[in-house]
Amino acid sequence: MADIDLLITGATVVSSQGRRPAHVAVRDGRVLTLDGADLSAARTIDATGLLLLPGGVDTHVHLMDPGSTDREDFPSGTRAAAVSGVTTIIEHSHGRPVRTVADLQEKAAYLRGRSNVDFALAAHAWPGDTAAVAALRQAGAAFFKVFTCTTHGIPGHDAAALHAHLRASAEAGAVSLIHAEDESLTAAAETLLRSAERHDPGVIPAWRNRDAEVVAAAVTALLVRRTGAQAVVAHVSHPEVARYIAAERGRGARLHAETCPQYLLLREDEVHAHGAFRKFTPPARARHEADEAALWELLRDGGLTHISSDHAPSTAAQKTSGDIWDVHFGLPGLDSTMAVLLSAAARGMIAYEDIARLYSETPARIYGLWPRKGRIAPGADADLVLVDPTARWTLRNADVFSKAGWTPYDGKEMTGRAVATYSRGRLISEHGKPADERTGQIIAPGGPAA
Repeated sequence: MADIDLLITGATVVSSQGRRPAHVAVRDGRVLTLDGADLSAARTIDATGLLLLPGGVDTHVHLMDPGSTDREDFPSGTRAAAVSGVTTIIEHSHGRPVRTVADLQEKAAYLRGRSNVDFALAAHAWPGDTAAVAALRQAGAAFFKVFTCTTHGIPGHDAAALHAHLRASAEAGAVSLIHAEDESLTAAAETLLRSAERHDPGVIPAWRNRDAEVVAAAVTALLVRRTGAQAVVAHVSHPEVARYIAAERGRGARLHAETCPQYLLLREDEVHAHGAFRKFTPPARARHEADEAALWELLRDGGLTHISSDHAPSTAAQKTSGDIWDVHFGLPGLDSTMAVLLSAAARGMIAYEDIARLYSETPARIYGLWPRKGRIAPGADADLVLVDPTARWTLRNADVFSKAGWTPYDGKEMTGRAVATYSRGRLISEHGKPADERTGQIIAPGGPAA
């Protein structure tokens, strides 16, 4: 068949269900068949010895565009995504929150032609403004970002406001991504720390303390169940938090638990040596190997349902330009999340099948992007990442494509690397070099999955 655009032969295709040898044929941006050995194509790739995974679906990304583009923008951030093996993102930036349909439409229009990967856009929930939920959901907002504490200039929801938002989102069929930290506890801690004139990096874990996260996550989980809403607790930092979420899931809550690499690899006490380069919230909680081992186990058994980067970069200059209280929260992560997962699979911490589940299939299902995204199957978009599972390399600041220009994993030895990334069958990165063609399309969720 002469109308085959791309044929990848000899690869081992990975899904959450297992691995199989396949010859993947692509036509018009979609997977045609996994049994195309006898087909001819405009371009044929011999992928013998390589794994073929579904492109990463990173559903918690901040590209600051429009807004704080000195920190990050769509061209640079999506170059980082393409090189790492991420083909779809869901983005929201706090500098210009999306609160109305007009906001969403304006942002979507501005971003056309600025992305190297496909993307959806999220909206922001505002306390007391539940009337906006249905309209924004209908207009294509992928989810609503909800804070339980005032952060990044976005007002927090107390329990009553959160209850009202979740009722509205349940009626609209919308998903909420909830930042869980109890405002009363973080505010009380801040008052004490400032009165003691503390300006050392240790204020971060004391201020954004574990009790604040546990309390907010527990209340959130209860209210999600009681309202019948669907929600995700963002950036779960510690097994204790995950267990409160799992308990309510066991009682019927439509609730998911997202975590990020920083909670798997970074330690709480690193903030003392690295200062603002470890300022993110919730902060790292792991204090010893047992904490890390418990989180990896929760990823394997589904207690933590999926992973994202929470990519929220600032440059090194911005991270060192002020007091620890005032510099930006956040870490860059699009450059490194897939690499961290591949290396973990090479070490036996998780399986390659877990990567497909955690970073492609499950997030695509939660946010209504499945079955178009998150899988390698006939009819799905040909979002593909070829991986050399034996490649040994070192993650370095110099290799970061994000405007941040640094990574918290600088100098870390990695095993396994994305060698080519395809978005809808188009090559967008090869051997660490992005195509930078800005061919990413905006996509709207087709409806949340249960």
